[in-house]
Amino acid sequence: MAQEVFSVEQVAEQLGLHVRTVRNYVRDGRLKAVRIGKQYRITAEDLAAFTGLPEPKAERPAAELSGVVEIGGVDRAGADRISTMVVASVNGPRDGGERLRVETIYDKERATMKIIVFGDLAAGADLLRWVASITENLT
Repeated sequence: MAQEVFSVEQVAEQLGLHVRTVRNYVRDGRLKAVRIGKQYRITAEDLAAFTGLPEPKAERPAAELSGVVEIGGVDRAGADRISTMVVASVNGPRDGGERLRVETIYDKERATMKIIVFGDLAAGADLLRWVASITENLT
């Protein structure tokens, strides 16, 4: 597993210090580093030990929803109503702060509407259930 490694310049920027100060910490042995050629490299673990702050946790891969809903047999006015309700529900207040992105498209020739949804799985599932209930009541 690859370990996160920083240059002296990156550490100086993170800590708000001058580059010379960080180099002096390394030379004095206060900050553990490995010399590669003419440059020092500091691991995230050593930086955390030096600062006394916990090492940043690696972000776990997040699962997101991307889906398309196609609604057939809908006229332009119906598509506009559905679009307004869907966009309003996404832009309204959310409990967990989950964000969804929604786009709607209407095809007049086919009398179909598509709703494209991207974002949080749970919030997206709620939205899709809600869209299903709307479309059941269209007929």
